[in-house]
Amino acid sequence: MGTARYLEIAEALRAAILAGEHPVGAELPSESDLAARWSASRGTVRQAVAVLAAEGLIGSRQGARRIVLRQERRHSFGELNSFAQWAQGMGHEVTSRFLGRTRRAATDEEAGRLALAPGTEILYVLRLRCLDGEPTMVERTAYADWVAPAVEALPDDCRSVMDSLAKDSGIVAHYGEHLIDVLPAGSEDARLLELRRGSPLLRQRHLTSTHTGRPIEWTDDRYRAGSVTFLVSNSAVTAPLERHAGDLSRPWAAGGIPGSGAGGDCGGGPPSARASARRPRGAPR
Repeated sequence: MGTARYLEIAEALRAAILAGEHPVGAELPSESDLAARWSASRGTVRQAVAVLAAEGLIGSRQGARRIVLRQERRHSFGELNSFAQWAQGMGHEVTSRFLGRTRRAATDEEAGRLALAPGTEILYVLRLRCLDGEPTMVERTAYADWVAPAVEALPDDCRSVMDSLAKDSGIVAHYGEHLIDVLPAGSEDARLLELRRGSPLLRQRHLTSTHTGRPIEWTDDRYRAGSVTFLVSNSAVTAPLERHAGDLSRPWAAGGIPGSGAGGDCGGGPPSARASARRPRGAPR
């Protein structure tokens, strides 16, 4: 039973939970029952159940069966999936467009993040991401010099850069580190996201690296308020960081993420949230 098998079982269980077959608070069948149902080993079933636990759909108590916590589809940064794959999984139509690809010398911060010598030439990319035709996120990325030629070869409407790099060039991101804060929209962000200048934006900066730890990209993503929210869920076992489609009436999530008047350049408040994903990614960003 390989990786594809446990993901098939996880998807079937997820669909059953979302369809209401296992309501919130209900116990899932035992591992032995699930193994018999899918003619799989208990180890394979355990892997499938772990996927749903990482997503926050199910939880457990010591010595008890897994219970259903919610009937929503959430995206865990522990999986380090692509923006496009996350959004499609939520049922959104995803489009992306390159607005600029420029070779220039790395800034001190970019060089430090990408483990390059000061002044090394990098590829700076500006991209607009949309959900269901609405501008949702402005992405600014510095790609390491060794990655630049592959990114320059991609079409302007490439939906997922890292998915394409993995497929076409064998450049696969395995690790990610995320920094999250809030800042006001500048002139360029306001124009691209069709907002008033100074509107609050949720910013995610992240570094992705290969399985050997070689940096690939340092990215600054800025989301419209209410389009995406980040949720931190805690338990005695794990503390996954998740993102999900936002409720426009509640533009900022609870759980330690600063609101529209906190963090970044918007004034006082709690410090930015920081999360690290240290497991092989199922699909790159």
